[in-house]
Amino acid sequence: MSNIAKPRTDNPLNVKSVFKALDILEAFEDRPRHLSLGDLVKATGLDKSAVQRFTHTLVQRGYLEQDPNTRRFALGRQILAVSFDFLRGQELIARAAPILLDLRNTLQERVDLSLRHGDMLLYVMRLQHKRETYSAGLIGRRLPLYFSAGGRAMLSKLSDEEAHAIVTRSDRLKRTPKTQTDVEAIMQAVRRARDRGYAIQAEEGKLDEVAAAAAITDSDGTPVAAVHVAASLNEWSISRFEERVASLIVSAAQEISR
Repeated sequence: MSNIAKPRTDNPLNVKSVFKALDILEAFEDRPRHLSLGDLVKATGLDKSAVQRFTHTLVQRGYLEQDPNTRRFALGRQILAVSFDFLRGQELIARAAPILLDLRNTLQERVDLSLRHGDMLLYVMRLQHKRETYSAGLIGRRLPLYFSAGGRAMLSKLSDEEAHAIVTRSDRLKRTPKTQTDVEAIMQAVRRARDRGYAIQAEEGKLDEVAAAAAITDSDGTPVAAVHVAASLNEWSISRFEERVASLIVSAAQEISR
């Protein structure tokens, strides 16, 4: 689940019913596509009658869809329509697009763009060059900053204290046998990324995959995004991949930052 702290609901400006509706939408994260009314009651902690009212409203507005046979709920198409408007309005993504296309064509490997999203990163562009798994091409996936090459590249642009705090409060789960979960070992990887200008990670998220990334910063030097390149270890050694990719992703990140 998300490492983004939710605002306190006791602020007088907050509308509690909006919080509850958003809790229902966010209940679908990392769960099966279709959820029953009971599933949503359990996931949100709301009572059944409240969930019935909210789901009915969200179905009417297109943010949820309900299967007429099973009566189970799924996220609706209106979610995607709103996502389009978000992406369309992002100057950084528009600026990055041609640069990432050139990078993909040069390297002939998958190139991704992620935005920082609290203690997470959010993939907003995924340019495949070869046939890969369906999920590898989907935008909207979130990962903890400590875990991915792009996240570690962004952490490297923060102070040691800031980066350490983010790593420490993250739920450091093993996704493969090679996922690094020790705080100090992760911080060593962050410091290496700071020294090199890029981060590299192998098989921590997916076996047989190596990834490298460089951070994109705003005018104050704050990390806001990252450029990633991922490839198969069946086709590259880690050293050859790093030698080929490192300078190109750093240059791409710097160009987008400017």
